[in-house]
Amino acid sequence: MSVDLLSQLPLFATDQQLAVAIVGKERAAMWRKVVIPQLEKKGFPRIDPLHDGRPVPLVRKFYDGYFGITAGFAAVAPDGKEDWSVWKRSRRKSLASE
Repeated sequence: MSVDLLSQLPLFATDQQLAVAIVGKERAAMWRKVVIPQLEKKGFPRIDPLHDGRPVPLVRKFYDGYFGITAGFAAVAPDGKEDWSVWKRSRRKSLASE
């Protein structure tokens, strides 16, 4: 059973704390140097200067969106009204050619 290490962090965590919680101690240095700059381009929470750390709830929210956990069904918008005449017409054509 896995342990949610993010939930054990303070409200504002350092990059080192986040790295260990997310990818483990062995890969933490690489994640901080290589991955964080890439993730920041995609909306990863920045360091809050007042608290000298990244807000852990926003880091969790970022990853929920990153993996599509929060997307659900609301992410897909309807593309317009259905035109059933097109479907019926194409269905008749395919049956006639058989």
